Formats: sequence, structure tokens, C-alpha cells
Amino acid sequence: MSSNSRSQQGVYPLLDLIDTPADIRTLNERQLPQLCAEVREFLLNSVSQSSGHLASGLGTVELTVALHYVYATPHDQLVWDVGHQAYPHKILTGRKAQLHTIRQKDGLHPFPWRPESEYDTLSVGHSSTSISAALGMAVAAQHERNEQKVVAIIGDGAMTAGMAFEAMNHAGDIKPDMLVILNDNDMSISENVGALNNHLARVLSGKFYTSLREGGKKLLQGMPGIQHLASRAEEHMKGMVAPGTIFEELGFNYIGPIDGHDVNLLVSTLRNMRHLKGPQFLHIVTRKGKGYAPAEKDPIGYHGVPKFDPATTSLPSKPSATPSYSKVFGDWLCEMAERDPKLMAVTPAMREGSGMVEFSQRFPKQYYDVAIAEQHAVTFGAGLAIGGYHPVVAIYSTFLQRGYDQLIHDVALQDLPVLFAIDRAGVVGADGPTHQGAFDLSYMRCIPNLVIMAPSDENECRNMLYTGHTLGRPAAVRYPRGNGIGCDIDAELQQLAIGKARVVRESSSKKVAILSFGTALHDVLPCAEALDATVADMRFVKPLDEALIAELVASHDLLVSVEDNVVAGGAGSAISEFIHQQGLQTQLLLLGLPDQFIKHGSQDEIRQELGLDAAGLEQRIREKIAEM
Repeated sequence: MSSNSRSQQGVYPLLDLIDTPADIRTLNERQLPQLCAEVREFLLNSVSQSSGHLASGLGTVELTVALHYVYATPHDQLVWDVGHQAYPHKILTGRKAQLHTIRQKDGLHPFPWRPESEYDTLSVGHSSTSISAALGMAVAAQHERNEQKVVAIIGDGAMTAGMAFEAMNHAGDIKPDMLVILNDNDMSISENVGALNNHLARVLSGKFYTSLREGGKKLLQGMPGIQHLASRAEEHMKGMVAPGTIFEELGFNYIGPIDGHDVNLLVSTLRNMRHLKGPQFLHIVTRKGKGYAPAEKDPIGYHGVPKFDPATTSLPSKPSATPSYSKVFGDWLCEMAERDPKLMAVTPAMREGSGMVEFSQRFPKQYYDVAIAEQHAVTFGAGLAIGGYHPVVAIYSTFLQRGYDQLIHDVALQDLPVLFAIDRAGVVGADGPTHQGAFDLSYMRCIPNLVIMAPSDENECRNMLYTGHTLGRPAAVRYPRGNGIGCDIDAELQQLAIGKARVVRESSSKKVAILSFGTALHDVLPCAEALDATVADMRFVKPLDEALIAELVASHDLLVSVEDNVVAGGAGSAISEFIHQQGLQTQLLLLGLPDQFIKHGSQDEIRQELGLDAAGLEQRIREKIAEM
């Protein structure tokens, strides 16, 4: 039964009254638990029918309701980190009728998105940006003197990134009025949540304690020695009952931990903290997947879900005849670790997504999850290489952007043998512009000492990973999200000749030559059949097979490059640069992603819309031929 039809039958009597957060603020506090229950049920019913992120949002229902109840949004500004947990926020800010379209082409954006709603203050997708942005907003509000309150909501996973602590260090120095809420769903500290901590949170955030503390500071201003002693005494008293010493040292007033599923407790605590001066830190403990037993039991599995029946206790499986590229990488990693005891695998908190679960279990001493810390992951790999080990850094294309300086300065500049296994390259799909791997060829191609490979199938992927691992210099293999083509796999891993392409189709007419990079080959081949074009699987983006390019220029009328990367600065640009430098004359057509951020939708929908499927490529090449 759809969530809309359930609503018509009166299943959501309170939620149906809520079009904006202002409507929440008309309720009395006794009604808030019921509203939370309805939001949670609506979320489960909607996402189970449309697919999307589930467990994170289930865990933040009470927090979202409490925030919009206490703060005068959108005047007061909420900054959500990453945004997986922001589905309840979308439901309560005028978008519940569209929630079933989330992550679908022309539907709701998968994360908070400024053009979508005035309640979305920061467009997000990457982790650990909320505190920095909130600090900037708080400083702006302070200059404007508009009494605007600013709240950053960040998860315990996102707090592992250095950027979060850089922002807190700055906030503790300049001390604007702002609140950081740590949404902690790590069950290892659940025993810290109880009546005592809830009571202490009320006390520490209440007017009596605040006035006592501030009054004491004023009284002791002229007595610096005693003032310091009193300050240390306060710190030690709070340190005995709350694990917030590090946040206090950074200049924040720490409150918590408290139960993040007690909406009335959250409301009373937030009311108290809303009026406190300076940087405040509220630590709440929640359960990812709260209220839906299968998601509570398996929050990782229910983080992002396909369509499913909530009445069942497991998600539907979609067995594929071909392995995903992530699995191809994971299998190769295990195979290499059996041979190479000095192989070290590094990931910034993407064990499942990067296909490293089996490896982490079989080779725990060679596996390092550095948490959400991409910069550290890259330089940690550099240190392993200096120590004589063979690091493989598994990272998504869009996340490697965050470690770009380290890639240049700490790896390539020092010519260290670090292999980058770059997953989710090219069009990713439903997660939208923050996750499309559109730029990696462009931002890597300009880096000296770096060998860049793009496999056209899973067998090529294995051989390129092996080639990069044994190369003895910096190397990158970039491969897409999704499954391989089911090609034959070499019995033995092969070392590829560096910078050598392979011609996979010869034209009889010698009019058009298509230079294909990566898995674009499988749209290129049917296009080439229709056009009778020569096709080269280029394999290497850097170094290019310059001899083959010169040969094709001499023997064909038109050269076409095809890549799953932005054209600007990409593989096609490299071909154009070479042709120009050599003074060669030819017609050249560069096909790839346009100079724009690619919106969300399925991979097939996006490629078709951009003219990068077989039919689109054929049409664009025919148009170029007609121009000639």
C-alpha cells in the first residue's frame, strides 16, 4: 500500500497537518512523540517503494522534529552533514509529497540541496563540511546582528575527518554563537545514556548552571589565580560525568551524551542551549535504523536500499551473472595478498562500497580503514611506501578530490609506488552531482610521474591493477560503478606494456577512428559497426600511445575520442594536445561529459540524455561527418 493511500485513510493524522516547520510549532509537546512515529512510518513506507537511504533517516526522526520545533527555521539555519540522515528534514519542510521521487531523474535531490528548498542551507554530499559552513554562517549572522541561530548536525563517522576539527579549533578561537550536534549512533557508548546523563544534560544546559558559571567568572575576573583554579574545577567536575574533554579543550561548552530518541528531552535541552553564548556542543546518542528491527540489526545493509517489502525481514537480492567492478577489485586484492605479504590495503571508511569485506576478514594485518580521512589515507599510503611496503589505496573518484594535494605533494612528487584503485569513476547515477566521478582524469592527468589506466572490462581491470601494483611508481586504475560484461578472465595476471593501446576493430573504409577510454568501449563498438569505424581501446590515459595516434591520424579522416569524464582537460584533451604539439593535421571530435555538474538519475538515463550511449555517439559522429 502506498504512503499516499495510507495517508488518505488517516494513518498520518498529525503529519498530514504539517506542510512547513511552522506547523510543527503549533503542536504541543505531548503530540511530538506521535508525530515522530508518523514520520518514521511514512519514511519507511516511502523509501521501501522508491529505494534510497533509509537507516540514517530512521535514526534522526526525533532530532529533526525537535530542531524544527525549537528553532525558527528557515530564519534559523540548520546545516546537515552529508545528508543521508536528512530525509525526515525533507518530509517536514514541504517535500513529503515528492519523497517517492528521491534520487530519481527529475525528482528530489538525494541530499540537502540549496536550489530545492530555502530550508536547505548548504548543498552537501561529501562528509564533514557542516561545522565549517555553520561557522561561516554564524560569523555572518554576528556581523549582521540579525539574531539568527545556526546549528550543525554531524555524525560520529563524519567527526573522524580532520576538517571537522579544523573548524572546531577555529570556532573555539573566535567564539561565535553556534551549536554543533554530534549524532552518535555508535552502540559502544549506549550504556552512557540513562537517567543520570539526561539529568546532567538538563542541569548543564539550564539557566541556573549557566548563570552560576557566568556569574562566578565575573566575580573572579580580578583574581586570575583563583579564576583559573575555578575553571579547572568546573572542567574536572564535567569531565567526571561526560566524555567531552576534547571538545571543551577546543573551546566548546559540551553537553551530553543524551538520548537522541527522547524528543521531549531533546526539546528541553535545545531550548536551554538556544540562548547560550559562544560555541556549544550537544552529544546525542541514536540508533541507526531506529524503529524498524531489520534496519536496527543491519544498519549497513539498510543504509541504502532497493525497493523492498517492509513486512519481510530481509532485503531482496538481485543476483547478477557478472561481478561488479568493486568485487573484481576485492577478489584481485585477496589474490595479490596471498602472493605479496607486503601489500597493504587502505580505505577511507569505504570497506563495503569498495569490495573489501572479504579482504579485511582474511588479511586483517594488511588492512587499514582510516575512517573518513581521505587526505590522511593518501599520505599514510605514502608513508607505507617509504617503509618498503606496497600500498593500495581504494577510494572513490569523487572522494579522491579531497586528497588532491596529498596525491601531488606526498605521492607523485616523491615518485612513491602507491597504487590508487579508483572506484565509481564516470557517471555514478542516483547520488547526483556530488558523487559523479566526472573529474578524475582531468585532475590526475596534469600530475607528473603518475601512470593512469582505464579498463574496458573486468579482465582488463585485473591486469591493470596487477600492472600498477608491480610498477614501482605512482599508478591509478579508474573503473566505474556497476557490473562487468562477463568476459573471459585470464588464468594468469598479465603485466601490460605501459602506454600501449590495442586496436579492437579495423575499418575497411578508413574514414573514422574512435579512440575509446575505459568502459565506454561497449557503447563505442555497436556505434563503430554502424559507421564502419576503426576502434582503439586506449587503455592508458597517461602515457598515451602516441605512435598509434599518429598512425590513425595519417590513415583516417576523422578521429573521435570517447570517455566517461569531462571533456575539459580529459583524455580527449590529451590527444588534442599531442596532435597540436606534433603539428599533425586531422579532424577531431572530443566526446565525453559536458562542462556542467551532472544531475541525478540512473546511469543509463544520464548517458542517453548526454548522447553517450551507442545511439547518441553514432548520431553525434554522423553530424560531424556531415559538417566535414
